[in-house]
Amino acid sequence: MKRVEFVSDRLSYIVLRGRWHNIVVNVRAPSEEKCDESKDSFYEELEQVFDHFPKYHMKMLLGDFNAKVGRENIFKPTIGQESLNQDSNDNGVRLVNFTTSKNLVVKSTMFPHWNIHKYTWTSPDGKTHNQRDHVLIDKRWHSSVLDVRSFRGADCDTDQYLVIAKITERLAVGERASQRFDRQRFNLRKLNEPEVREQYQIEITNRFAALENLNDDEDINRTWENIKENIQTSAKESLGLHEFKQNKPWFDDECLGFLDQRKRAKVQWIQDPSQSNVDNLNNVRREVSRHFRNKKKAYLRAKIEELETNSKIQNISDLYRGISDFKKGYQPRCNIVKDEKGDLVADSHGIVARWRNYFSQLLNMNGFKDGGQAEIHTAEPLVPEPSASEVDLAINKLKSHKSPGIGQIPAELIKAGGRTICLEIHKLLCGRRRNCLKSGRSRS
Repeated sequence: MKRVEFVSDRLSYIVLRGRWHNIVVNVRAPSEEKCDESKDSFYEELEQVFDHFPKYHMKMLLGDFNAKVGRENIFKPTIGQESLNQDSNDNGVRLVNFTTSKNLVVKSTMFPHWNIHKYTWTSPDGKTHNQRDHVLIDKRWHSSVLDVRSFRGADCDTDQYLVIAKITERLAVGERASQRFDRQRFNLRKLNEPEVREQYQIEITNRFAALENLNDDEDINRTWENIKENIQTSAKESLGLHEFKQNKPWFDDECLGFLDQRKRAKVQWIQDPSQSNVDNLNNVRREVSRHFRNKKKAYLRAKIEELETNSKIQNISDLYRGISDFKKGYQPRCNIVKDEKGDLVADSHGIVARWRNYFSQLLNMNGFKDGGQAEIHTAEPLVPEPSASEVDLAINKLKSHKSPGIGQIPAELIKAGGRTICLEIHKLLCGRRRNCLKSGRSRS
């Protein structure tokens, strides 16, 4: 994906990166009963956006055109002969005129299907059906669309059906999953409980007992790996992993049961659109919506009570985190950046290259001289080895609620480890200093 643009409340488009850049335009045209000025304004805006695209791109338009496209012979090269409707209405004629002027074809009316697979909209009483959602594509790329049909079984709680188009076009997909960094997040809140904190310290002490007999000549990197592994294992057994919050925490198994009930009612209505099944579907929909509203209200009341409790007990971090969630709402994760031209970059290698280029331009200023290669001569004596009390003081000064470094060990785990972790880190620092002195790379 290269770019997403929201033109207006009726128009948006997305640019996908493939062999040829694919541009997908999503539209929602005015309904048939709207005035001519509103319809003219919509197609003028659509034409302006369409003409802005390069000619060699593969352009596809889809959405709710609110248009009945018929089977007139004069429009046959553009719309085919497989439409649900026999005659075109005013919106249908406007759509055909726009399609013809831009050298497009309407692929949604060119594939033979049963009428039930051509419906894109059904009236609430289930008696009126229409085909008003369409798929348009450049005439030179029309063979890329293999099929277009509706799927009535998709439960979206709407009067419109899901329309799917099968297309043969290869897109460029980045290997994001293989490049993702594996990170474990521990449930650090449990460290506030005295019993859990004591259990974690016992786990740390037992696991580090195996490191007491290590000699001083052991590789420093291997020693650090052992310390890191023991801390992570003890934290995982004592604290457990942090459970990521759901997008809708109030949505539970009971809500799933209501969804299944609504889906069964819809399937029954599709198979037999009688008045009794229509009334049953409407009643189930109202009941499901009422249940969802009540569940969401109960969840919001519980969250407000939780914020009040955090405010009373001075739990500032959880208080502000909860307030931030309320203010921001759901924020989807986005691993996409923009390049110099403003196009979106989604693959991991391109993102790394973009950040490298950005910081190289930001930090390499004119007149900057790299001082890393300059030798600094000092007559100051070597600093003595740090004592265990100094290491303990430095650990206590670590800030909490910060992102861990490359070792993926939060500061809370080191601070809660007690005397055992302090002695192991002190031993590690002293061993590192002695190795530096032996290799002649002493540090002052």
